[in-house]
Amino acid sequence: MQANTSNSRGRYEILDGLRGVAAVVVIWFHFFEGFATSPVDQVINHGYLAVDFFFVLSGFVIGYAYDGRWGNGGLTPGRFMLRRVIRLEPMLVLAVALGAVSYAVQGCVKWDGTQVPVWMLLVSLVLGMLMIPAYPGVWTDVRGYGEMFPLNGPSWSLFFEYIGSVLYAFWLHKLSNRWLGVVVAVTGAGLATAAFTDLSGAYNVGFGWSLAGWGALGGFLRLAFSFSAGLLLSRVLKPRRVRGAFWVAAVVIVAVMVCPYVGGDEPSMLNALYDAGCTLVVFPAVVALGACGVTTDRTSGAICEFLGRISYPVYIIHYPVMYLFYNWVWSTGKTFGEVWPVCCCLFVVIIGMAWVAMRFYDEPVRRWLGRRFM
Repeated sequence: MQANTSNSRGRYEILDGLRGVAAVVVIWFHFFEGFATSPVDQVINHGYLAVDFFFVLSGFVIGYAYDGRWGNGGLTPGRFMLRRVIRLEPMLVLAVALGAVSYAVQGCVKWDGTQVPVWMLLVSLVLGMLMIPAYPGVWTDVRGYGEMFPLNGPSWSLFFEYIGSVLYAFWLHKLSNRWLGVVVAVTGAGLATAAFTDLSGAYNVGFGWSLAGWGALGGFLRLAFSFSAGLLLSRVLKPRRVRGAFWVAAVVIVAVMVCPYVGGDEPSMLNALYDAGCTLVVFPAVVALGACGVTTDRTSGAICEFLGRISYPVYIIHYPVMYLFYNWVWSTGKTFGEVWPVCCCLFVVIIGMAWVAMRFYDEPVRRWLGRRFM
């Protein structure tokens, strides 16, 4: 997800920083999720759109870093996928392990209070590390909430990230720009249709985290459009030097994600229009802006570097903390007004956990795996 090319340092600094901005907002989106009674009344309402932004970023960065390395460049599908596994898997393993610990602390019970034996937890742990999703209602759905990965909910987006990597390795990198444009158009139309036909039940694109109903199809459409759009953008964009791009793009990302539900107090097609516009237009434009930008001072450069380094750890390991937070809030009937200081403290804890995990686990393990297998 990150490239170390001398002629793209500025662009990648800003794109990494923007990924970190989105990951940080996701934490607060999930805090407020604990007090929402429906997708309509959640305060920070559109945090789920961060996933679509991540997919666009992933397609752009992968295309820029690897498109010229196939064939005579010596890159093969197997070696590409090995690189992706080394990049993603260490933190995923840690996140699922933390999720298992969180679940054990809660007493190994489903949301409805049903006790779950330890052997089921261990099997779910292994399946989560291997990226094998659980189907709602079966015994591997140990929380009983219908998540693909009940020990670490956000793993569902990594599941589709792997699918995107496989598609790129075996097919997408071979497509001409014209045919890639066809893929973007078709999948974009499919994603918009899913939003406007209320696939999610709330006229949004917040699907993909569960295999129930059409959830998996919706998640695939989110991945297919955003990843291929980012890939096409990496091929056709002619970067121009834009000052202040990071700050402008960061404000846009935050504004998009914190926006209240669009259309009133009931599910509305206006919200589907908002989601479709953000996913199909705004996020590719933001990535293009970030790719054109450069950091012009030490402060913005340091911020982008820090946010970029912790972005993936923050996103993938924060949810085990959320499980414990939700259990506490729901069991005691707390309101956000009563617990906002706790949220602030937990926010700092999550950032600290992410930095420690990145510095002392993820980066050393990836370096060792790179030396050993690459």
